Formats: sequence, C-alpha cells, structure tokens
Amino acid sequence: MTKLEIMIDQAKTIAVLGHVNPDGDCAGSCLAVYNYVQEQYADKTVTVYLEPVSEKFSYLKGYDQIQSELGKESVDLCICLDCSDQERFGKFKWYLDTAAQSICIDHHITNQGFAMEQVIDGAASSTCEVLFTQLTEEKVTKAVAECIYTGIIHDTGVFRYSNTSKKTMEIAGKMMERGIDFGSIIDDSFYRKTYLQTQILGRALFESVSFLDKKCVFTVVRKKDMDFYGVGKSDLEGIVEQLRVIDGVECAIFLYEVGVHMYKVSLRSNKKVDVSKIAVYFGGGGHMRAAGCTMSGSFHDVINNLSGHIEKQLSQET
Repeated sequence: MTKLEIMIDQAKTIAVLGHVNPDGDCAGSCLAVYNYVQEQYADKTVTVYLEPVSEKFSYLKGYDQIQSELGKESVDLCICLDCSDQERFGKFKWYLDTAAQSICIDHHITNQGFAMEQVIDGAASSTCEVLFTQLTEEKVTKAVAECIYTGIIHDTGVFRYSNTSKKTMEIAGKMMERGIDFGSIIDDSFYRKTYLQTQILGRALFESVSFLDKKCVFTVVRKKDMDFYGVGKSDLEGIVEQLRVIDGVECAIFLYEVGVHMYKVSLRSNKKVDVSKIAVYFGGGGHMRAAGCTMSGSFHDVINNLSGHIEKQLSQET
C-alpha cells in the first residue's frame, strides 16, 4: 500500500482540498481521489471542498458533489492537493487545521511541506501525475482515469510544455487504455470557449503591449471590462497562454483587476525566464514556466516591478 492508501485505510471521514480558483489539475486531482475512495473504500465518507469549479469540468464524475461551503465537523484525514501554500485553501484551511491526520500531494517546487505527511515531486508535470503514483494502478477505473488525464493535459498544455516527460506520456497512455474519450476531454475542457470568452480574449489580445525588445508582452483586463462583457474570472482562462505563443516572446504577463489597485498576475515563460522565482518574490508561487501572484498598485506599477526581475534574468542568459 502507498502512503496515501495507508492513511485512507486508517480514516473514517476524509476531506479533500485544493487551491482557490481551481484549475484542471486541481479539480482533476481532487475528483480522482474522491472517486478512488468512493469506489475502493465503501465504508469511508469523503467530501471535496473547493471554490466553484468551472462547468467545463462537469463531465468529471463527482463534479456535482463538490461542496463550496464549510461543514460543521472536523475529519479524520485531510488530503491536500495541488497547493504549495496552505493559505491558498481559503476558508477550507479549517479542515487542515482541525484534521487528526493530513497529507499533501503536490508538484509545485515552491511547496515547503505543511501537512503531517508529504508526497511532493517538483519534477512531475502535474499533481495528477504525482497522485497516480499513490494509487494502485489496477484499481484505477475509467472515472478516475478521466480525472487524472484532465489534470495532466491542463498542466502540460496538452503535452506542449517542457514539464512533459516520458513518464507523463506513459501515465497518460495508461489512462487512455481505460477507455476515456480523450479527444472530447481535450476539446471540451481545454479549447472550447463560449462566445463571451472569445470576446474578452480578443479584446485582451488587441490591447496587449510588448516590451523589453518584444521579448515580453502583457495585457490587463479591468473590472469594468469584465462587467461590460458579463464575464467572471473563470472566463479569463487561456489568455496568458495565447500571449505566450506569440513569436519571439520569452515571458507573458496577464493581469486582471480584483480590487482597487489590486491585480491577480499570471506569468508564463518559454525557455529563458524562471517565473516561479519572480512569483515567490511577490508572495505567490508556481512552476518554472507557469506561476502567479497578487500585486497592488496601478497596472503600470505592477508591470514596472515585474519587468525589472524579468530583465535581470534575460540579461543573465545573454
């Protein structure tokens, strides 16, 4: 038995947590654990606690069972997934604080370990890849495979990013062998967008600005823009990736306004910039090629502060 399975076996009540603003890897890993426990441990009570998850992941079994409000009782075991900083659990951090046992499964290189037990692999493509190593392969069903495959494709950009390894592809292949509709999973959860999402994407790209000899590009979406188009934060997914693939760009920055002079920042890089170091400096975290943080000031202030760190790394590469 793996470390995760031993802890599940010893618990009766289990809470599964992921980070705020859950993405594909977060939702996939949380629901993979949920389905695995439901199928293999019928005597356990397991609940997933997350902020509202995008409807594009509604094909995942257990999606409709996700709880977005705190319960009233602590649990025997808290399973923490895809989160390098316990504060990013938001209000659900209460379950971690009050649980008798806890385990963190993650792939963020910035994770310093906050649970009682840790399974952290900074070289893995995704938390779903790490999670797979904690499950008994023969017990991974189609429902669990759909969740794991979803997490892998979202954190690898459908196997385009440098974090994709031979092991990543082998695990994805094993999930495909379970009979999942991998083509639809990619189209429906990764590429398909609503008309409003396409509109806000178009505006963001149209208003983007390049700097540092066109090696960097940024764009910003203000609260008034989101209100005008009638979109929420989940509708902004994919904008930073479209900036990243602009020819000649080494680093892409996407900002969206969350308060007065307060911005959520998404950073993406290709080869020469370690954006995790930049994000950590400003109180965030993430991966070498994908990271984020929250910053205050005007968006000009934010870009000026970020550009100094980016320029320093670019100059070291020349």
